[in-house]
Amino acid sequence: MRIAFIGLGHMGGPMARNLLRAGHALHVFDLGAEAMHSLVAEGAQAAASPADAARNAEFVITMLPAPRHVEAVLCGSGGPGGDGSGVLASVPRGVPIVDCSTIDPATVQRLAQLAAAQGNPLADAPVSGGTGGAAAGTLTFMVGGSAEVFAQVQPVLQGMGQHIVHCGATGTGQVAKICNNLLLAISMIGVAEAMSLGVALGIDPQVLAGIVNTSSGRCWSADTYNPYPGVMPNAPASRGYSGGFGVDLMRKDLGLANDAARQVHQPLPLGAQALQLYELWSRQGHGQLDFSSIIQLLQGQRPA
Repeated sequence: MRIAFIGLGHMGGPMARNLLRAGHALHVFDLGAEAMHSLVAEGAQAAASPADAARNAEFVITMLPAPRHVEAVLCGSGGPGGDGSGVLASVPRGVPIVDCSTIDPATVQRLAQLAAAQGNPLADAPVSGGTGGAAAGTLTFMVGGSAEVFAQVQPVLQGMGQHIVHCGATGTGQVAKICNNLLLAISMIGVAEAMSLGVALGIDPQVLAGIVNTSSGRCWSADTYNPYPGVMPNAPASRGYSGGFGVDLMRKDLGLANDAARQVHQPLPLGAQALQLYELWSRQGHGQLDFSSIIQLLQGQRPA
């Protein structure tokens, strides 16, 4: 299948590679020339713009940082109508568009209406599984769209993930993602507090982590992604909090969750506090570190 893939960052690049390995023909675009050159060296074709990537595509995938980037890629500069550089200016009628970015449900629904007006179904399919899951092809996709659209996009998504879940109507994929990341942020702060307290009181961090991970405090932030250095050799905490899921990305996702909660008058007392902590850590200059580095804020440390 001819696939236009736009956005080749830490997540998008590995996802695109898995599609190449699955035998698809990729036409790729990214603002970073190095990211494109890397995919071209593996068999993809470089595009000059999102519109160029989508012109002869049978399927379009976007993986971008924030709502404004998704709108610019789909509509071109200047929003709806754009300048002819966006996907919607050139994509053939009937070609499905799948946005794997994490953005707000309202933006997805609005963009889906614009795409539908010219005959293109648009599904939201944010992912979970991190950069490791993107590279291994084991991501979870949370898909919002009609049952017909889900059936259409599922086979392609299976080339990049193990769990392809239909969440409901357009936008519900984003609802699932922001709720998941809200819980992830809160649980990471909780684990960071508990590990910091335990070590301050004299227990070995490995012993404490082992107890937590076989007791009622067990969670993904403790047993897979522990924020205390040295507890898990493969976690970002054991490599200076490099790589992984950045503080600024978590801050963005918490902002999306808090904004959505205000729209439906749903209180998020812990979510609001988590956002404040990640805002503070980012403001201190640590936005590019993995989000588990929040433990350093709680310990009053600075990265080495």
